Amino acid sequence: MSTQTSTPSDPAVTDGRSSLLRLYLGRGVLAVAWALAFAGAHEDIDAVAITLLVVYPLIDAVSSLIDYRALPDGSERRVTAFNGVLSTLAAAAVGIAGAGGVAPVLHVFGAWAVLSGAAQVVVGFRRRGPELGKQWPMLIAGGLSFLVGVFYNIQAAGDDPSLDVLSVYATGGGVFFIAQAALLGWKTWQLRSRAV
Repeated sequence: MSTQTSTPSDPAVTDGRSSLLRLYLGRGVLAVAWALAFAGAHEDIDAVAITLLVVYPLIDAVSSLIDYRALPDGSERRVTAFNGVLSTLAAAAVGIAGAGGVAPVLHVFGAWAVLSGAAQVVVGFRRRGPELGKQWPMLIAGGLSFLVGVFYNIQAAGDDPSLDVLSVYATGGGVFFIAQAALLGWKTWQLRSRAV
């Protein structure tokens, strides 16, 4: 039996890179759009604000599902599945927390940011390589998500918690996803140029 090794220019690898590029780009654009919508809708925790709060982790859950379906069996797929389930639970929890006010929402969002950021770092490390590049935007975004999540829980326990920070969080995450998509696009272009 012969064994085959994939190279960065193999069609299967190129297709996988292109799919991931579209996923990252879509995820990033949705995060920025969400941030803009939430910035103008969170003065009161009403039905609109709670709906938006539920939608954000659901975007992550759907992205994880799409990613999960494209991955082969292995630890990266399991971490992606964990993140999808975690984000689904976070969506439900933040919807419930919305009835309690700003502090409970920040606690839930912060806990989710910590766990999902850690998962993102793990996936980013596993994806580093010739096919998908260094993954530094994803690693930075995951690390910042972890740290910001800790900060949110500290802020939630303080005297004047605010949801203003969530728009900044989503914008930053969106920019890093778009940056990762741009790097994947650049890598694809470089590999195609070498093949010509």
